[in-house]
Amino acid sequence: MKKQSLLIFTVIFVTSCAIHRPIPVDVLIANGSVYDGTDSKAQALDIGICGDEICAVSPRGKRSYTARKTLDATGLVVSPGFIDPHTHTFLELRSNDKNENLNYLYQGVTTVVTGNDGGGPPHIPFAVSQLNKDGIGTNVAFFTGHGSIRRLVMGIEEREATEAELIEMELLVENAMKDGSLGLSSGLYYIPGQFADTQEVIRLAKVAARHGGIYDTHLRDESTFNIGLLAAIEEAIEIAEKANIHLHLAHIKALGVDVWGQSIPVIEKIENARSQGVSISADQYPWLASGTNIRSAIIPQWVRADSEEAFMSRIRDSGMIERILSEIKENIRRRGGSEKLLITASPEADWVGKTLQEISELMKLTPAQTAIEMAQIGSPHRVASYNMSEEDVERFMLQTWVVTSSDGTNGHPRKYASFPKKYREYVKEKKLISEQRFIYSSTGQTADILGLHDRGQLKVGKKADVLVFNPDTFKDNANFQQWNALSLGVHFVLVNGKLVIDDTQFTGQLVGQFLKRSTRQQE
Repeated sequence: MKKQSLLIFTVIFVTSCAIHRPIPVDVLIANGSVYDGTDSKAQALDIGICGDEICAVSPRGKRSYTARKTLDATGLVVSPGFIDPHTHTFLELRSNDKNENLNYLYQGVTTVVTGNDGGGPPHIPFAVSQLNKDGIGTNVAFFTGHGSIRRLVMGIEEREATEAELIEMELLVENAMKDGSLGLSSGLYYIPGQFADTQEVIRLAKVAARHGGIYDTHLRDESTFNIGLLAAIEEAIEIAEKANIHLHLAHIKALGVDVWGQSIPVIEKIENARSQGVSISADQYPWLASGTNIRSAIIPQWVRADSEEAFMSRIRDSGMIERILSEIKENIRRRGGSEKLLITASPEADWVGKTLQEISELMKLTPAQTAIEMAQIGSPHRVASYNMSEEDVERFMLQTWVVTSSDGTNGHPRKYASFPKKYREYVKEKKLISEQRFIYSSTGQTADILGLHDRGQLKVGKKADVLVFNPDTFKDNANFQQWNALSLGVHFVLVNGKLVIDDTQFTGQLVGQFLKRSTRQQE
């Protein structure tokens, strides 16, 4: 009996020692307020990282660890690294001087998606080889661009595709999906996407759907430029229904005075479609001003068709100029007037920081005439267009199917400050959304939409993309006067388990990876 009791005691003692043996990890994040990316409240957890994965998660202080490096997150928020589903970062990432992607790392973003608005690379392996040459600071995933593919096959001709051209485009989408594309992106407002009919897009979206991809779209119209916002929403839903694909609406907005308030019927249409089984989500940047170039903003689309030579010929044609000026004037009105169009980047340095109205006064021309002159000078002029109402922005932000994005472009502070601005203004100051909702819509929810299922959560086995920030100092530092100022409040960032921001300082590590789509989980 004594031997049996001794054996039981020995087993219990050995088991107890095994349970409480320190867990060896490379990095331990301790004492933080942890959001795990699953739309859950903050928890007091310790996070252990081994290599590029999360290998341990335990209630604070309940387990002991031996760590090569410990990050003390006392008073700080710990979350998965943010995922930005809409950026324009490819040029920077493939460069050898901006590939660190610091403007995103200092927003807490560890994964950027590019190739949106129909501009994704038609040949993904070549694009990835460019990124791997010098390394990248964040992870990156690609959409396949309908516009890029159409341009490759058809140029920028204003016509329908032939059957042979459709087959060629389908093959390009097929190959891109096999190479890990997230899905098909379209920019039906832009050239050449605007020249495609709905059936063309459906054909290509079906290819992406067969591989588990999604359809990401810049709507054909976000205002009253052509078919109107509501009709553009209906077209996007039709594409999703007929292609049997998840629809993701890029940078959802009601752009311009003509459609202010239409967030209400837009939401109703989307909710109705979702209730009928159509899978739909959207992203949004937290700014009242959009950003594009002066040509795309207010020069009529038919004027820009076919080629640069054709464009120049039309704007210099005395028989066309009256019509062109009239349409430009109307487009300026749609965007709120020439005093609402701020030039943020230009080959003419003196124009930067001035409105179209101010420049027109200097040139002693009408705003429409000034736009024609600007369109002929050098590289495209970037313009911030103050065209959204606060009510529409907030109404969209409150929808459970809307996640956070930046749509970052040069000349607009959204490239440097979208996530911190949303946190500061809508979480801390206005209290429109909760901290929990903000983090979920920047992490786990976005990962699920995109099919990046090994990211976006602080769970054992997930990749170790982790953000630690100060909730009292996490804020935007960029504005329209200085659009490229780094954001504040990020203390630590890990990408694939490697510390890339340590105590607010960039470590110089370029450990980002190209991320392929994985099979999308069903809603």
